[in-house]
Amino acid sequence: MSGHSKWASIKHKKALVDAKRGKVFTKFIREITVAAKTGGGDPGSNPRLRTAIASAKSANMPVDNIDRAVKKGTGALEGVNYEEVFYEGYGSEGVAVYVQCLTDNKNRTASEIRNIFSKKSGNMAGAGSVAWLFEKKGLIVVHESKATEDQLMELVLNAGAEDLSKAGDQFEILTHPSEFEAVKKALDDAKIAYELAHLQLIPKNLVVVDVNHARQVLALIEALEDHDDVQNVYANCDIPDEVMKEMSS
Repeated sequence: MSGHSKWASIKHKKALVDAKRGKVFTKFIREITVAAKTGGGDPGSNPRLRTAIASAKSANMPVDNIDRAVKKGTGALEGVNYEEVFYEGYGSEGVAVYVQCLTDNKNRTASEIRNIFSKKSGNMAGAGSVAWLFEKKGLIVVHESKATEDQLMELVLNAGAEDLSKAGDQFEILTHPSEFEAVKKALDDAKIAYELAHLQLIPKNLVVVDVNHARQVLALIEALEDHDDVQNVYANCDIPDEVMKEMSS
């Protein structure tokens, strides 16, 4: 699990300083729009929308942009009709890759995603091929400078967390999706800042890859993430520390 969440944490940090901020904002707008469409425009009763708005705010997305995205989702403003679709495939060394997209043209997106897999040493697979290798969890990452392990352990486990582990200079907190908000609130109430707090698909098992194959897998992930229709990419690879350091530098 640590290899995946380290990568997720680095993606989060990079997103906050991404030079292509307009593209980052576009992904947030799509997620907020779809969340509002499927669950209503009130963040208080729509956990997906609440999480999407919090993520957008953490990247300093203007409030006006957020409000417009919510209104487009609820139909108060005219907007594009996005559909959520998932694509599955494999990268180098049989690493499972699961891609979440929001698109207004499934045929176009499927063709372009397949092309990315082909160009980056991977291949698309049929529906259900790799989905079973992942499970939805709440993942919260706290830097070790923000709290001690004992402080966090007592706080998050009492709030309903499933697990707390250490990975480098970070603590990784795993929750069941239904307990995610409660654990996040416990950290907020204790004024313990976190670097990452998202509902994510976490791999049940990791595939260990060597340095060269790890770089190939990460090249595939980055190419997929750069596609306008892609919201999230999940993979079950255990990335070597030296490659993770390259990515974070």
